[in-house]
Amino acid sequence: MDRLSHIGSDGRAEMVDVSAKPISARTAIAKGKIKLQRKTLDLISKDRIAKGNVFATARLAGIQAAKQTAHLIPLCHTLPLSDVKIDIVAARDGAEVACTARTVAQTGVEMEALTGVAIALLTIYDMCKAVDKKMQIADVRLVKKTKI
Repeated sequence: MDRLSHIGSDGRAEMVDVSAKPISARTAIAKGKIKLQRKTLDLISKDRIAKGNVFATARLAGIQAAKQTAHLIPLCHTLPLSDVKIDIVAARDGAEVACTARTVAQTGVEMEALTGVAIALLTIYDMCKAVDKKMQIADVRLVKKTKI
């Protein structure tokens, strides 16, 4: 019978004990999109958003957020991240953000990758909200995870 790993036999939420799991190299990749008006993309590309360089700031915010995941999500393990990359690609109707997170640990880095993407997208939203009232964040998802 399947059960949620974060729910104990008494029905209370609990952290999963990973102490018996072997240490392994793990990678997770998450992606998400933000729809932006063409004029907003033009302002971003010309570095004309009043709050500063949007994509550079979003990259830093996403990396910082991935590093703080265990402080944001109560039952996540604190992981020694060996690498976090945020890639932002402008498209015709917005931008796509990808976060790749890596660790060598007893549990995966899916939540770190998802957190990195979500906060990078929210940072873009925050920095552009004065000029674009139609932004939409969508399709935040895990696209790959590996364990070696």
